[in-house]
Amino acid sequence: MGYDNMRLEKGMYREEGKSFSQVLESLDPSEHYRGTALEGTDAFQRQLKRFDIRVKGAGSSSVEKFFRTMDSAVLFPEYIARAVRQGMEEGDILPGITATTTVIDAMDYRSIYSVPTNDDKALKHVAEGAAIPATQVKTKEHLLSLHKRGRMLLASYEAIRFQKLDLFSVMLRQIGSYIQKMHLQDAVEVLLNGDGNSNPAQVLTAGEAPIGGESGKLTYEQLVNFWGQFTPYEMNTMLCGTNSMTKLLKVPELQNPLTGLNFQGTGKLASPLGAQLLRSDCVADGKIIGLDRRYALELVQAGDVMVEYDKLIDRQMERAVISSIAGFGKICADAVKVLVL
Repeated sequence: MGYDNMRLEKGMYREEGKSFSQVLESLDPSEHYRGTALEGTDAFQRQLKRFDIRVKGAGSSSVEKFFRTMDSAVLFPEYIARAVRQGMEEGDILPGITATTTVIDAMDYRSIYSVPTNDDKALKHVAEGAAIPATQVKTKEHLLSLHKRGRMLLASYEAIRFQKLDLFSVMLRQIGSYIQKMHLQDAVEVLLNGDGNSNPAQVLTAGEAPIGGESGKLTYEQLVNFWGQFTPYEMNTMLCGTNSMTKLLKVPELQNPLTGLNFQGTGKLASPLGAQLLRSDCVADGKIIGLDRRYALELVQAGDVMVEYDKLIDRQMERAVISSIAGFGKICADAVKVLVL
């Protein structure tokens, strides 16, 4: 079956365990186009070409072009989902604070964890015939909370039918950005207070042992003391709000020429302790979250971006919901600590 004569229908969004794009790909595999002009395109992009729908650029099509035929109308929800997903990925810092991503097909999820004692962490010599030290992995007592985050599309078909897809995509990417910020708020909440399984982050306060110094101020010595609390983990990421980031950047050791050159050349910030600095206003002023991103947080997703495809295909867009379901779980509680200035 070629891409130019494929029958498209609503039921392709309802296939269990498969997204619309995966259904299209199974019917029209991309590997069949190697060495052709369509190499590098996926099945959805080939369907856009089939109906001459251009979603970006100066010559982008209008929204109404999706609805010239019933087959092309079926593509509209996937276009919405892809544009929203692109907005979620733009400027997304979740990959910088999550160790792994788990995709599930349910609303309930129970993760695993390990809480090694100091004796477990010690690298002991194992004599011949002696017992091998063990690391116990357990199932968490409480289920992880998954949250549905979304926005409602409040636009009638008549209002947007003549709008160019390039401009409409900007609006959809903004929706994706809002959704992703809500997920980040959930992630910060779990980093600080745990996932409901008695695993909040250890809080260390400036002016008190072992951080030392003065409360309300931030010095290089305090950062070093904070860094030293992560053994045997590594503080390779620091997450904080704008005001706290400003204080960090004013630490003299962060103002050396090499640090400034790296920031000006790449736009990436780095601390003198080798940690990546990430800014988010989801973190309250006066707090700096330090973590070992390799062991700290698990992102759990219940499927992909979801759209109310029936409404969108039938041009009933006034109250069409676009949503994403995700939750977060602590993997190693000791891999996250909070510095309160």
